[in-house]
Amino acid sequence: MIFYFSGTGNSYYIAAKISERLGERLIPVAAEMSRQQSEYVYELNSGETTGFVFPVYAWMPPKIVTDFIDRLRLTGSEKKYIFAAAVCGDETGNAVDVLTGHLHSAGIEPDSCFSVIMPNNYVVLFDVDSKETEKNKLEAAEKTIDRITEVVSGRKTGIFEVRKGTLPAIKTKLIGTLFNKYGTGTGSFFADDKCTGCGICEKICSLGNITVKGKPKWGNNCAKCLACLHYCPARAIQHGNGTAKKGRYVNPNVTLEEMILRR
Repeated sequence: MIFYFSGTGNSYYIAAKISERLGERLIPVAAEMSRQQSEYVYELNSGETTGFVFPVYAWMPPKIVTDFIDRLRLTGSEKKYIFAAAVCGDETGNAVDVLTGHLHSAGIEPDSCFSVIMPNNYVVLFDVDSKETEKNKLEAAEKTIDRITEVVSGRKTGIFEVRKGTLPAIKTKLIGTLFNKYGTGTGSFFADDKCTGCGICEKICSLGNITVKGKPKWGNNCAKCLACLHYCPARAIQHGNGTAKKGRYVNPNVTLEEMILRR
């Protein structure tokens, strides 16, 4: 089984490709967490692989992913094979180390870990990549997916191919911790006059945090995945004063319908 969380489709695309190639179940973390269980128990079949595919936010795993792992129990087959894939725009910092720490506390030891470079989407601070860079990243990601599939299908252990970047400990511990504590608020989101009230933002929100009555309203349960902003067909959703002139990005290989269905 492969657990994943995804906002604009990058992590979903990678998880779905690996799932299809390995013949493993694909399980959305957000949908599982919506059941609000104190514990999530999954029985593994003999030889079944378990993967965790997640985006990197501020050099950290999304809190919804680590909260899920903290409540996770894997039972059944003793021949477990565990892998993780961190999806990032350029580098992961120590996000994989943070994730594996939570896995260790849950009694789960990863056999292999990877990073997958995908197009940037965090327009709160940056802009999206140029179309050429986006194309190059998507093409390179296919080779990384091939590599992950090769390692995992061969059940190779001790493979850790992660691009941490410079000063990973400082970025994760300082910026990542501050992001999780203060950066996921929704006060800066708004819909401008281009909003048509179509409701796509409500449907695409994995955490069920948006309601649309005329214009969208945000609750307090936000992962800051920015799916609402990027999927808005009118480009009406903004975050503060800095996103109106910036680009939008959703994974071109994933449909809106897929993302709504698999959220």
